[in-house]
Amino acid sequence: MNQQPVWKRVLLKLSGEALMGDLSYGIDPARLRAVAAEISHVVDGGNELAIVVGGGNIFRGISGASQGIDRATADYMGMLATVMNSMALQDALRKVAVDCRVQSAIAMQQICEPYIRGRAIRHLEKGRVVIFAGGTGNPFFSTDTASALRALEIGAEVLLMAKKKYDGVYDDDPETNPNAEMIEEITHREALERGLRVMDSTALSLCMDNGLPILVFNMSVPENIRRVLKGERIGTRVTPEADEREES
Repeated sequence: MNQQPVWKRVLLKLSGEALMGDLSYGIDPARLRAVAAEISHVVDGGNELAIVVGGGNIFRGISGASQGIDRATADYMGMLATVMNSMALQDALRKVAVDCRVQSAIAMQQICEPYIRGRAIRHLEKGRVVIFAGGTGNPFFSTDTASALRALEIGAEVLLMAKKKYDGVYDDDPETNPNAEMIEEITHREALERGLRVMDSTALSLCMDNGLPILVFNMSVPENIRRVLKGERIGTRVTPEADEREES
């Protein structure tokens, strides 16, 4: 297997649940340290890495709205949860000697930088990890959409969707169908037409319209990020067009 990264600049989307470990909510310190250690190996391997972290382990906007909170207010609360997760991840990364910056789409000057595209790119060029917090800064948009948007803005070559539990994208819901099979490769358009759970439809359409490939894999398996970036065929690849797929 080629030991050089297949992609130089990448954006990693981490769900908030990926930081929970076996907890029912919040952040598991052991899991946080494991994620930071894996990211440090990625940076040491020569990748320029940006990260978007969800906030579902603390507060999810849609869930809050279903309990009677105004949807826009609930979404802003969810954005604040992503800032908390980003700060925790930054702290963990610094403890393993990874230079890191948090940039928030919502101004919080005392604790993190504002999101400025040119500054984010400069950080990446200097070998720093950049964590994008606060989603897009707008209600009604998920952190999936923020991931696609930021990946395109910084010129990322691929969007990595790290899952807590499943190995990739399945042809049916594996929670309810034990016979669901994982799909190794599919186009953006096919995923949209089949309603597969790659990411939300707004984010997936954005990736499709701009030809941004997506890799969906299981974050809980040790070294999986490194394996993906070295070109090993794990998880699911979502590609712009069928004729651009690589041979297995």
